[in-house]
Amino acid sequence: MVILFAALTLMLLAATGIPFLHISHGLVRVFAFPRLQILTITLIVAALSIWLLDGTARNWIVGGLLIVAGVQAACIAQFLPLRPRQSKRYEGDPDGPNTVSIVSYNVKMSNRRYQDAVDLIEREAPDLALFMEVDEGWAEALEPLGRSMPHVVSQPLDNSYGMILYSKLELSDVRLANLVMDKVPSIIARVTLRSGHDFSLYCVHPEPPVPYADSAGRDAELVRVAELVDEDLLPAIVCGDLNDVAWSHTTRHFQRVSRLLDPRVGRGFYNTFDARYPLLRWPLDHLFHNARFDLIAMRRLKHIGSDHFPMLFKVALTRDADGADYPEEADESDLAESREIVEDARKLDREAIGTDWEK
Repeated sequence: MVILFAALTLMLLAATGIPFLHISHGLVRVFAFPRLQILTITLIVAALSIWLLDGTARNWIVGGLLIVAGVQAACIAQFLPLRPRQSKRYEGDPDGPNTVSIVSYNVKMSNRRYQDAVDLIEREAPDLALFMEVDEGWAEALEPLGRSMPHVVSQPLDNSYGMILYSKLELSDVRLANLVMDKVPSIIARVTLRSGHDFSLYCVHPEPPVPYADSAGRDAELVRVAELVDEDLLPAIVCGDLNDVAWSHTTRHFQRVSRLLDPRVGRGFYNTFDARYPLLRWPLDHLFHNARFDLIAMRRLKHIGSDHFPMLFKVALTRDADGADYPEEADESDLAESREIVEDARKLDREAIGTDWEK
């Protein structure tokens, strides 16, 4: 019994420590995902240890489990309501001309519940609708949305990285860019609000981290987007399936470089993947925004066939960023890490991960 609990404790300690290694590999990155699950398992094992064991061995095992629980809880605590909110709540007219609503939905390419997706957008009536993992079948099925959302940027692909943006608002300076990996597009555009003010929109869907491959493609794409935002003179929003959890080192690094805010902080987890398995969920679908935006609403929408839940975000562009709780500013070590990640990505000589998962 002691050996069993000691082995479990060592495994949980290893799973807790591995994500702190700054190594761009899926075998390292994936351990940052299940922090909620690891914390739950740790608390159960700790309770059983106290009940079933005694003596010095129990003390060592429980001590190790408390370390695991403390580290995991500290990593996710910022998303509990006890923590001050990073994004300010908007106090003005929620439907004013300076507001914008966005639905972000990774449809899962093999999912064919086309009409459910169309009905969702028509029911929620967002200003912008971003779809990821769209192929030609999805592109054709979504065309009815063009009646109310005439501005469209479309690049369907059969490799699970296709992307389509529908918009009621005028788009300009539109760019479809493979920022790091071939056939992994991002959409970059200037959006004009009904008030006449502009902001920059970055729609992204980088590679997922997997245990058998490097994560250089995903990590470098997030770095590249963060750098573009940092150089952008307009207020910016980054939206999409980032294939990264809200509490990971990679996401925090992204925030320090881009200086964008996370509306989840102080509000909740809003777990979006995997929609099919309630016990295996974490937040992968994000919106990060410049401090000139205030949050109006953020909702996880109902499951309509994908392995991701759709997310609805609504924000308002304000005149200043007073009172914003900025993330820490990138220091020299962050900038050095960015350079190293980008350099690793330049050496990649492979297709994007998961191009055959849906075939």
